[in-house]
Amino acid sequence: MVLQAIDGQFYLDQEPFQILSGAMHYFRTVPEHWEDRLQKLKALGLNTVETYIAWNVHEPKKGDFHFSGLADIEQFIQLAQELGLYVIIRPSPYICAEWEMGGLPSWLLKDHSVVLRSSDTRFLTHVEDYYDVLLPKFRPYLFQKGGPVIAMQIENEYGAYGDDQSYLDFFKQQYEKHGIDTFLFTSDGPEFITQGSLPNVTTTLNFGSKVEAAFEQLEKMKPGSPKMAAEFWIGWFDYWTGKHHTREAEDAAAVFKELMEKKSSVNFYMFHGGTNFGFMNGANHYDLYYPTITSYDYDSLLTENGDITEKYRAVKQTLSNYIDVPEDYISTISSKSYGTVSLQESLSLFDTLAQISRRVENVTPLPMEGIDQSYGYTLYRTTVNRQGDLSMGIDAVHDRAYVYINGKYETIIYKNDSERKVVLTFPYESNTLEILVENMGRANYGEHLSDRKGITHNIWLGEQYFFHWEMFAIELDILPDSYEGDGDARYPKFFRGTFDAEGLHDTFIDSAGFTKGNAFINGFNLGRYWNTAGPQQRLYLPGPLLKEKGNELVILELEQTRTQEVQLLKHHKLDTENEASQI
Repeated sequence: MVLQAIDGQFYLDQEPFQILSGAMHYFRTVPEHWEDRLQKLKALGLNTVETYIAWNVHEPKKGDFHFSGLADIEQFIQLAQELGLYVIIRPSPYICAEWEMGGLPSWLLKDHSVVLRSSDTRFLTHVEDYYDVLLPKFRPYLFQKGGPVIAMQIENEYGAYGDDQSYLDFFKQQYEKHGIDTFLFTSDGPEFITQGSLPNVTTTLNFGSKVEAAFEQLEKMKPGSPKMAAEFWIGWFDYWTGKHHTREAEDAAAVFKELMEKKSSVNFYMFHGGTNFGFMNGANHYDLYYPTITSYDYDSLLTENGDITEKYRAVKQTLSNYIDVPEDYISTISSKSYGTVSLQESLSLFDTLAQISRRVENVTPLPMEGIDQSYGYTLYRTTVNRQGDLSMGIDAVHDRAYVYINGKYETIIYKNDSERKVVLTFPYESNTLEILVENMGRANYGEHLSDRKGITHNIWLGEQYFFHWEMFAIELDILPDSYEGDGDARYPKFFRGTFDAEGLHDTFIDSAGFTKGNAFINGFNLGRYWNTAGPQQRLYLPGPLLKEKGNELVILELEQTRTQEVQLLKHHKLDTENEASQI
């Protein structure tokens, strides 16, 4: 038998069943730490782990599928089963999750005519190609086949995006096509359930408070529905230039008590947040563009590096009034301060372009997606055959750019700038204009989901267009192997140093003397830092990424640095000053 909803109650194997779940995204935690996090989830008293499936993790290039390392979803499911946990999977192509483009692969944007998250056959063909590879992997792990998977989501918060019911039906058809005979559900905020639900599929709710009002909405639309908070928001995400959001442990536990009193099923979002490694942070775009930070700590039940919090203890105490909770799990993972790392080798990015980039030419500048680039930086170069001060609009630049004229840094452009033009001075009759553009994360929610990066159309400069551009795609999947260059003094610059790490403990990189950029450990992209913006002041470095001897730490600094040293410290640092909870 499968999970069923009968007379407002969940049943599993024909017995009443309350789903007590925690969200944890396998792609945000190194695999060596999965068991530690799942053991802590089980020790809390939960019986289920829930995870999204990130399409852009598994198919980063069309037809190029990845299912190993951070992407090894089958290993994650197997581990959960070994620990006696059930699994809920949310495999819709769109996941939101403050993840890059909401999980959609950026290559979808190369075709400007594709309508995302709709029944447009061009979009559905890509989804079907992906599902032909993905969905068969889950069939052996279904509950009725002896596996731990008890439920799957149709699509994610679709009511807050569109109203294409045939699009939602498509997912049911895909599950049937691949023999995925499991319990299906939709999840939306209470105000969006009408558009996001299907008649014969269970509707669940996403919220952080106002439990009574939320379930009243559900009862009004679908009388007799089982109660489930598919996302019970107990924290919130952070964005660059903001402050770290927090929610009091007592407040989260009090709302959880309300849910337990109503015998509701619950999925804590997040149980463990983890990290937006590499370039995988998303962004929200409302009045302004708000790129998400590297840490996905989320003020959840576990910290970014897996430590138990006061909120965890408060929830466990509350849960103990309703069920017998296990003993605490004693973790063997610890953090350590490794001290100072000197980064004495340095090299300008401009001196290593031939090694780390891919060059493309076109009459006009093309967006990243137009040159088959997903993430990172794109350098645009052209010749300006005019002299004097020329006004340039910035609307084509996404997201943040560094402008150089004749090899000399001039200014920074950011899509949030209130002034939509800059004046550039060209000293000669023939000048080289270079614009290095950073993709700071594609929108993961709302109307700006088709969020193309780089320079999205030709720039209107001095009341005319300039043609014939070179473009250099810099995704940083390749780092410099030599720090000998031609002596270009410009930033961005790579800085490199080595250190030993006895015990391979977790640690945090404090790069306070640096400004903005990315950090890499042994070739692995840990993510972005932006020390002058906050709230994140240190990057998490998981111990399994280290070696006992000769670890290579590389920092790509975009703007400037006051030092060539960083500290490896034991604790995180997220600035919470003057920020109120937004739940």
